[in-house]
Amino acid sequence: MWLEKLSLLNFKNYEEAELALSPSVNAFTGDNGAGKTNLLDAIHYLSLCKSYFNPIDSQQIKNACDFFMIQGVFDMDGSNEVISCSLKRNQKKQFRRNKKEYQRLADHIGLFPSVMISPNDVSIIIEGSEERRRFIDNVISQTDGHYLDELIIYNKNLLNRNALLKRIAERGQYDPELMEVIDDQMIASGEKIFEKRKAFMSVFIPVFEKHYKYLTEDAEQVELIYDSPLFHDEFAGLLKKSVERDRFLQRTTMGIHKDDLSFSVNGMPMKKFGSQGQQKSFLIALKLAQYSFLQLKKGYKPLLLLDDIFDKLDDKRIKKLMQMVSHDDFGQIFLTDTNRDRIEGIFEGIGVGLTIFEVRKGVVQNEETE
Repeated sequence: MWLEKLSLLNFKNYEEAELALSPSVNAFTGDNGAGKTNLLDAIHYLSLCKSYFNPIDSQQIKNACDFFMIQGVFDMDGSNEVISCSLKRNQKKQFRRNKKEYQRLADHIGLFPSVMISPNDVSIIIEGSEERRRFIDNVISQTDGHYLDELIIYNKNLLNRNALLKRIAERGQYDPELMEVIDDQMIASGEKIFEKRKAFMSVFIPVFEKHYKYLTEDAEQVELIYDSPLFHDEFAGLLKKSVERDRFLQRTTMGIHKDDLSFSVNGMPMKKFGSQGQQKSFLIALKLAQYSFLQLKKGYKPLLLLDDIFDKLDDKRIKKLMQMVSHDDFGQIFLTDTNRDRIEGIFEGIGVGLTIFEVRKGVVQNEETE
């Protein structure tokens, strides 16, 4: 699978753009603010039906315009698939595959998988557990449509249970039968999600460790651990034991919505003791493990989107990374950098050709293919 053509209309700072892409490495170079990252985000839209950076679709429309449209032509084993996303102000987003509109966006997730590596990813390390659960859910959802359905069901029941707890506190009336009904629904979906997360992590962690060792030449020891309340007790038991606390706090304190990942370097928490270079290497290894997992489950290579990843990495790690992703294990690559000479030097040094697009204030020029 690879993206042959990308077309934009009124998307972010682009009035109009059309790119013919290379099946190998595509580099977008130019000054900060020129629109390089916006091209990666457009590709992310075609893959996952949303922006990687901003959840509000209407804010992707170019100023003073009424709509945006993104279209991509994918090569899937020699046949073309045309994917388009469009949005008019105050209307519903439309997503089409070969001109046929999806009734559910969830049906598209995973068909054209992609992995984005961005400076924003540091939130996975420094922010709360929600960011780390979102990372897990994003990976599994691209390989398992039933997982996404169970997640939607669980979150709906969690909202219902929290609303009931608030209603009990306001009225002073406890309805144990209604609580039991909601608990049973939460348990049914929550246990399925837990089992899928466990199975995912058992495959994912060794792959992550392999990528990190390669990137850093085994310079330090890192550890990735998946933790969940369900490791310590059955879900039904957890809910029963915590019901009084839940009533006091008016929210559900136990369940798979409390799952988390812990990251450490040389036995110390990565968040507090990891250098910027170590944190960046850790995140890149996480995302490359995501790529490897998707490829394993899908049977074909996802798109790899690398946004401004060379900052905070030393030359040795940059070279190791580029050698890795330019290997046959990886497919089509898109990357951004302000320094064109650096990009050319890196790929010349490892003997890999690339296509360079110069971006200036929302205008893209395909300057050369090497």
